[in-house]
Amino acid sequence: MDIKRTVLWVIFALSVVMLFDNWQRANGHSSLFFPTPEVSTPAAKGGSPTPANDLPQGANAAAAGSAPGNAPGTTPAAAAAQQVHITTDVYDASISTQGGTVSFLALKQWPDATEADKHVVLFDNTPSQQYYARSGLIGGDFPNHNDIFTQVPGPTTMTGDTLTVKFESPVKGGLQLVRAYTFHRGSYVIDVSNTIVNKSDAAIQPTLYMELVRDGREISGAKFSHTFTGPTVYSSDEKFQKITFSDIDKDKAKYVKQSSDGWIGMVQHYFATAWIPKEGAKRDNYIGKLDNGLYRVGVKEALASIPAGGSETVDARLFAGPQEEHMLEQIAPGLELTKDYGYFTILAKPLFWLLSKLHALIGNWGWAIIAVTVIIKLVFFPLSAASYKSMARMKEITPRMQALRERYKSDPQKMNAALMELYKTEKVNPFGGCIPIVIQIPVFISLYWVLLSSVEMRGAPWLGWIHDLSTQDPYYILPVLMAVSMFIQTRLNPTPPDPMQAKMMMFMPLIFSFMFLFLPSGLVLYYVVNNSLSIAQQWSINRMLGAKKEKKAA
Repeated sequence: MDIKRTVLWVIFALSVVMLFDNWQRANGHSSLFFPTPEVSTPAAKGGSPTPANDLPQGANAAAAGSAPGNAPGTTPAAAAAQQVHITTDVYDASISTQGGTVSFLALKQWPDATEADKHVVLFDNTPSQQYYARSGLIGGDFPNHNDIFTQVPGPTTMTGDTLTVKFESPVKGGLQLVRAYTFHRGSYVIDVSNTIVNKSDAAIQPTLYMELVRDGREISGAKFSHTFTGPTVYSSDEKFQKITFSDIDKDKAKYVKQSSDGWIGMVQHYFATAWIPKEGAKRDNYIGKLDNGLYRVGVKEALASIPAGGSETVDARLFAGPQEEHMLEQIAPGLELTKDYGYFTILAKPLFWLLSKLHALIGNWGWAIIAVTVIIKLVFFPLSAASYKSMARMKEITPRMQALRERYKSDPQKMNAALMELYKTEKVNPFGGCIPIVIQIPVFISLYWVLLSSVEMRGAPWLGWIHDLSTQDPYYILPVLMAVSMFIQTRLNPTPPDPMQAKMMMFMPLIFSFMFLFLPSGLVLYYVVNNSLSIAQQWSINRMLGAKKEKKAA
């Protein structure tokens, strides 16, 4: 009747397997369950970022448009493309005159995790990273991301509250595309205005596309943890949809194809980008893989017929920044879901709300983690007390249980009957210590994902040697404290009757501590505090039951 230990061992085994799988994925190896396909190496910086036939296809042959005859970077015109450097209070960016593409974007307020003198880079075009935002027209031989645009003279450094940079395309197929990027002080949202001017003598009906293109390199969190990297689509009908690179390779990507609201994006650990078209405009979403191994997610918006000499302006927004939940909620519906809590969103969101409120009150994320751990422990105090009381009673009768096992070891049926009689006599429920633990597990896992996914922890100090709660403890003090706390908990629990199980229970603190050496210090802090509170509660309950036993004996 060791069902409680069986459940705990199953949880332990699953934890070890999942942690090892995440370690494999974080270090570039194939997953045990979801093998990652090999991704071809992108073109080098200055070379061709995309093949010549990479324009999004229309609904029919007439709308498909014809791709330019040469790939970017292979013609004199492409070779003449320039990078327009743009500086704002939050961005250090470059827009290429080839297609007016956002080809480089660094977040000035977010230092790089490995190089202190550099910033987090989202968009880039180097041998190690391909990631950019682009747009253009299809439906004919119209201006697109392969053409060389001309920058309209104007400032490229922000001095006021806004900065607007304009680009003009050559006239192709009777149309000229004028694109304006407007940056706002303190904002990670860029207003993008596309004005299509019909310079022909006949009406034309083009289709505007906006897409994000990137390589298949996954951005992992800490070791022994894995976070999603890839395209996302949001609509009011299907809500938030994640599409893995593997599903795209297998042509199994499932997402809403048509909508009149929502957005498309690319997500990685802590940061995200998204094209947010104007609400109410009908659009087609598309996802695919290009010939050179790059992946893309985009949106196409069919425009009204533009009369000869007329023009049409289409406004959209481009988000590129950190996954700060409160900020994302203000930008667009559902954008806060790019901060991915997985299956535990329903529990994780209120936990983060509580954590952020405590941070606003205390002013330190480390102390806020401790405070929310205490609050959760108080909420579950009755359940934990019931579990610890059951464990204490089980510990008291463990010698008698072992004696019964030894007496009836050759007759399992009599042994089980004797154990059941012992449980009945001593009023001990062998399931009593298990059920409360199982109920609390979803909350603990949800808080784990909150701490793992929150960009607010990135670079946030606690005290003394902990300068960044999103990285591992540099001196391994917290993992050692966790090992000590787990060892003490093991001593307070009933000793397993099986000698092998007893030895394994003694080694568990060492095994888990090794894994926690590489986890973010904020997570380890949570577990250290939780274990310490559990020890205090279990010790007090054991002492109380011991005093009652002595009083009864007297």
